[in-house]
Amino acid sequence: MHLSEKGHTYALFAVVVITCALGSLTQTVMNSMLTEVCADFSIDAAVGQWVTTIYMLVMGITVPVVVFLAKRFSLKRLVFMALGFYLAGSAVGFCAPAFGVLLLARVLQAVATGITLPLVQTVAMTRFPRERTGTAMGIGGIAMGFAPNIGPLIGGALANTTGWRSFYIILVGLLAVLWAANALLVKSHGDRESQAVFDGPSFVQSTLGFGGFLLGASNAATMPLASPEVWMPALLGLACIVVFVRRQLVIPNPLICLDIFRSRHYRAGFVAQNCLFASFMGITLILPLFIQGPCGMTALDAGIAFIPATVVALFVNPLAGVLVDKVGARIVCITSAAFLTVGAASFVFVGADTPLWVLTLLQGVRAVGVSGLVGPLNSYGLAGLNRGIVMDGSAFFATVRQACASFGTALMMLIISVVGLVFAATDPADAGVTAAALPYNLAFALSTLFAAVVLVTAVWKIR
Repeated sequence: MHLSEKGHTYALFAVVVITCALGSLTQTVMNSMLTEVCADFSIDAAVGQWVTTIYMLVMGITVPVVVFLAKRFSLKRLVFMALGFYLAGSAVGFCAPAFGVLLLARVLQAVATGITLPLVQTVAMTRFPRERTGTAMGIGGIAMGFAPNIGPLIGGALANTTGWRSFYIILVGLLAVLWAANALLVKSHGDRESQAVFDGPSFVQSTLGFGGFLLGASNAATMPLASPEVWMPALLGLACIVVFVRRQLVIPNPLICLDIFRSRHYRAGFVAQNCLFASFMGITLILPLFIQGPCGMTALDAGIAFIPATVVALFVNPLAGVLVDKVGARIVCITSAAFLTVGAASFVFVGADTPLWVLTLLQGVRAVGVSGLVGPLNSYGLAGLNRGIVMDGSAFFATVRQACASFGTALMMLIISVVGLVFAATDPADAGVTAAALPYNLAFALSTLFAAVVLVTAVWKIR
């Protein structure tokens, strides 16, 4: 099949975006299948939650290595590599006879997602004309915004009908089509294939650093802060991240070139994006707990609260990208950050008697802000980099925002846990009725604080 140069670019971008969207969906789809998985393998929820934790850890570890891989292999080969890991993981997951084998499947899938996440942004910024990069990044934002939100809904539907294993066989079919599309429609010549140098110590430091911090933050969401499972990996992770950063600044072939921070565009996008993910990712866990806890509603009600927001993400992500190309990033980011902050602040005042439709509406307002920021913040931050280090910037974006999302979620869960215990100890009766929503209100206030930082950064730094 003969395609124009533009056609090859569109084909490459489509394959990368769809593969990344499937990876983001796979990250969250198991949340609503966990009960069935635990029952099938006769394990408890504490063990079963590793299907989510291991995915997050491996994805965070893989992303920094993509910079080296992109220098060593053509984009077409890199996509084949991601699809190969994903296909293998999906096949293993479908056939998994034991929980340990299912974890192996999740590891393979997470490696694939870690490869494709920075590729979406890199292709958007380097393969499209400058006046179309916002639109491309907006479309790519669907993979980071819409896909993970729809995951729990798809997982719940499949778990209640065809079973959790059916998701993996569906993936095998979809990935086979993507493999064929990459083979037939994407060309490899013209891509840079240099003999890159892989710095082993940097990889070890990155793995221990980001992996340890993610593990500590993940454990903090379900364990006491004083637990060794929380502070030991978190402190080790932070120490290794410091060593990693220092090494990148002095070695001739860094794993990630930190010259990206010479760009004021990148610095502003980095701060705003990390606070954005710290603000909104935790809400995907906190809001369902609030609806099913103090509000006394069902898991179905919790799912309904996210449906309009999910639909919003599907349309606002590409729209925001188009508007960036038309009117610039500043107006889009300030407007979207205002939606995010107003929506987040509104949750501070909800109570146990707040109707579901109000919670759904407020979540929809927040979703407009989130969807309107993901793509524009990426495109603005990466636009200030020269083409040679766009992949470095994209990879560091993806790695750190994952850590910030986990950190924000852990802090919110910590607030709920500590404040709930204080009220239960001082006035058990009141804690069970009048003040039941207060711990969640304070967690929502923290989300609002992060959102406000995004708004201030957009007003002050994005020009």
